[in-house]
Amino acid sequence: MYLAPTKIRFTYMSSKFDSYQKRRLRSSYASVVISIALVLFLVGVLGLVLLKSTKVANYFKEEIVVTLYLKDGLSEVNRNNLQNALLQEDFTRKILYTSKEEAAKNFRADLGEDFVAYLGTNPLKSSIDVYLKAAYVNPEKISEIANRYSKNAFVFEVSYDKPLVTFLTKNIQKISFWMLIVCMFFGVIATILINSSIRLSIYAKRFNIKTMQMVGATKHFIRKPFVWNSIKLGMIGAVFALIALGFVIYHLDKNIPSLALISDYIILVYLGSGVLAVAFLITWISTFMATQRFLNLQTDELYY
Repeated sequence: MYLAPTKIRFTYMSSKFDSYQKRRLRSSYASVVISIALVLFLVGVLGLVLLKSTKVANYFKEEIVVTLYLKDGLSEVNRNNLQNALLQEDFTRKILYTSKEEAAKNFRADLGEDFVAYLGTNPLKSSIDVYLKAAYVNPEKISEIANRYSKNAFVFEVSYDKPLVTFLTKNIQKISFWMLIVCMFFGVIATILINSSIRLSIYAKRFNIKTMQMVGATKHFIRKPFVWNSIKLGMIGAVFALIALGFVIYHLDKNIPSLALISDYIILVYLGSGVLAVAFLITWISTFMATQRFLNLQTDELYY
């Protein structure tokens, strides 16, 4: 007569324990997903700043102009040959030809008086403005280009703003260096946080891992479900992080349209791919290392 109540009580306690374990497991999974999402959101914001700052820096670099002043009396055929040669150069983004008449007209508008009538002649020369690709905007490469074309038979003089090029190059290098340091620092912090969250979730199952190992399961067999489960949680966290990043990008684009964030599909693809890749790599590596640690522990060491 006393066995039935005992059995019912045991079943009830077992059910309560299972329910508690499930709630604890769900809570652990939720904390891992939230931690991953927050960290990846931070990584995504830093990535956005880094990618966009590179584009902004390239924009300013590509506004640097190397001006080739042409010799007087240059025939149209020779000028066209020179323009075609410039267009075929790897460093050329675009060129803009200005005749001496157009140069005089522009200078007259800036000066506010007709200097040609006063002098009796137009002292200005025809010119070709060469807009360089960002990769070629540094003091060494521009100096090499200027020296090369200053020796051209059709060119009278080559001019560019050397102090501006030096100033721009040095400051962009400094900014890029410190931004890289900051991103690496937060990347390490992100890795540590995600790793800690995953280690805590696996720590709760350390006895299950050791039990499976004691009945003959291989390390690969034990590790595989943990790895895939963590990757799944990482991808869920990455999706939440990308949704949050989407809101940030939308509001930034709405309030600062000059950044052209939404229309810059290349940066958006890089950003999304980067967040997903970081989520996959960190969760995979962290889970592998955490499970490996518990697999290598002795049974009595699991209690510490």
